[in-house]
Amino acid sequence: MVDVVTVGHVLVDIRFLVDEFVGPDEEGVILEESRGVGGSAANVAIGVRRLGLKSAVIAKVGFDSFGRIAVDELMKEGVDLSGLRVGFGSTGFTVVVINRRGQILLYGFKGASEELMPHEVDVRLIESAKYVHIASLRLDTSVEVARKARGLGKVVSWDPGRVLSKLGLPKLKEIIKYVNIVLANEEEATNMTGESDYKEAAEVVRGLGPELVIVKRGPKGVYVNSNQGCFSAPPLNPPKMVDTTGAGDAFAAGLLTGLSRGYDLSKAVTYAVAVATLKIAKLGSHEIPTHDEVVKFIWEHESTA
Repeated sequence: MVDVVTVGHVLVDIRFLVDEFVGPDEEGVILEESRGVGGSAANVAIGVRRLGLKSAVIAKVGFDSFGRIAVDELMKEGVDLSGLRVGFGSTGFTVVVINRRGQILLYGFKGASEELMPHEVDVRLIESAKYVHIASLRLDTSVEVARKARGLGKVVSWDPGRVLSKLGLPKLKEIIKYVNIVLANEEEATNMTGESDYKEAAEVVRGLGPELVIVKRGPKGVYVNSNQGCFSAPPLNPPKMVDTTGAGDAFAAGLLTGLSRGYDLSKAVTYAVAVATLKIAKLGSHEIPTHDEVVKFIWEHESTA
């Protein structure tokens, strides 16, 4: 039995820390380089584990050195890998360039991750889960996972990601009707609905069936539209700004962990905001804090408010 199964991309992040971004035909100096597992499915699965619950991942990697890096790190974190598939294509990767203000440039190659076909999904793993989180994965496989998970009575959350959100509602309605929770940033919410106002966009999406739609607004906090009402959750001040990569995945991990622990919606959202805030103070897309660190951070923030 696992608390959260994630379905989507398992990649390798190749990270470069620089002072400033440079333009065409200019050369910059790399101050620091590191690499490790990334991709939304991996990030959320690791986040759930670090926050104290059990997680599994359903994804695909290539039979290569990058695939080994991803597998080794996921194993080290204690993520269930029984749903991981290995193909003959190349493992996907993301080149992440981060400046001193924590701003990022991304170049992505999805590789084998986008080759996860509907029939390769381990339904038995979904049966064993409380929550199923689908992130940034090809639409046909995403729809099939959402349909099967919902049919099994699971709580299904979905984060479309930048690319999928651009397909628009006519193509995305098929998956939205099967999910309970939609997580999107402001740009993705606008891409999906054509609504420039994030509140209107959230209302449109929730009108298609989900009980909960959350718009992630970065340093402006989050907006929640649910069957229980609508509210905004303010941001928290990070200890420092290092790397915003994976902040949305950290929020998802925090939200699902909070809900799985039995928190009410408001408390789960506050918990998720704290998880994302602490993540951006560290370099790496899956550098998510522990449960105790999150609780301490929230307590300290509330005691000084």
